[in-house]
Amino acid sequence: MLKTFDKIRGYFEQKGYDWKRINVPLIGTVLVLCAISIFSLWVIGSGQNTSANFKKQLVGVTLGLSVMVFVSLIDYHFICRFVIVYYVLVTMLVAATRYSPIGTDNGKKAYRWIKLPGFDLQPSELCKLMIIFVLAALFNRLQNKLDTFWPLVLSVAVTSAPLLFILKQPDLSSSLVIVFILAVMVFASGIAYKILVPVIVTGVPIMAGVFWYILQPDSGILVDYQIGRIIGFLNPEKYPDIMFQQNHSIDSISSGKLYGKFIIEGSSEIRNYNKVDVTESDFIWSAIGEEFGFIGCVFVICVLAVFIMLCVIVAKNAVDYLGKMIAIGISSMFMFQVFANIGVASRMLPNTGLPLPFISSGLSSLLTYMMAVGVLINIGIQPASKMLGRGFIIKNEPGNLAERKYS
Repeated sequence: MLKTFDKIRGYFEQKGYDWKRINVPLIGTVLVLCAISIFSLWVIGSGQNTSANFKKQLVGVTLGLSVMVFVSLIDYHFICRFVIVYYVLVTMLVAATRYSPIGTDNGKKAYRWIKLPGFDLQPSELCKLMIIFVLAALFNRLQNKLDTFWPLVLSVAVTSAPLLFILKQPDLSSSLVIVFILAVMVFASGIAYKILVPVIVTGVPIMAGVFWYILQPDSGILVDYQIGRIIGFLNPEKYPDIMFQQNHSIDSISSGKLYGKFIIEGSSEIRNYNKVDVTESDFIWSAIGEEFGFIGCVFVICVLAVFIMLCVIVAKNAVDYLGKMIAIGISSMFMFQVFANIGVASRMLPNTGLPLPFISSGLSSLLTYMMAVGVLINIGIQPASKMLGRGFIIKNEPGNLAERKYS
């Protein structure tokens, strides 16, 4: 036992982590968001400690915090050594949801889960984090070729395989998250504008044409219910049967008024959001709006905004290019999901299933978020002495991280 502790102590001494730089505000906001989640699910369960979602979230938060601590102690440079392994494994898991017997659906021919003992794994959640690591390692390796087309071409290529399998599940919402992550990381990577500008100028009209084609009933890319959601969003008065979930969602949010029903009436089984499906996950914002009102919604949005800002600050203060790119990718993932979840529940976006980070119920998503925060913490505690000036170049000294080439 003593030898084990000596090895652990030796590992940390070798890494030289600067524990004074541990990101306490980031950890604090995560704890606040988890507390909001647990309390919200308790309220949604009519204030019963026996509520299934409430108990599951308690277990998930406890397990997730343990995962966050564990991951925060692992050097992200070490993690990025094995990006090829992650890429192959997660891509196979995503493909297995649709093309193997272990994949399960939700009753609507959406094969997004793998049945495991005790819970269902959603590989697309892990895929988001995996793509961030792969793209960060790729751009890190090609830093001296950012004035060529190769980084852009390769980044699109490595993203395409898992993205196509996710589309086949079908899971359009997770696909959009990955596309957004790719776009942000490409822009932040430092690829020359002489490469990006022509791609944007030609790509935007092409994407508009592709989007139009996708919406055609005979395109075969989207299933009927996905096309219906988009058409219903564009013509809500004409298709109230398609928009019933989002219509009930905004009714629930508006009924909360300023203070919310929980403060005035307490917990109750009679709520408008009971007419909305998956209020514990994709539409948890409708329950938050009704129970805690406008003030509660503003508070939650402020906490989420502070959390995302802290993620961006981690990227700004990262000691090297690799850490910066990972933090930017994680920030973009959280940013898109917060915007999409609240936008859908508020009927500002077409209906698509994305959880609200740390607040929605869901073990796969929660563990992914906790792993991401663990990586951000590790980026923050890297020794500041490795930073040269205000840039992201590490001093090239013997045994330093700068000598590592991740392949």
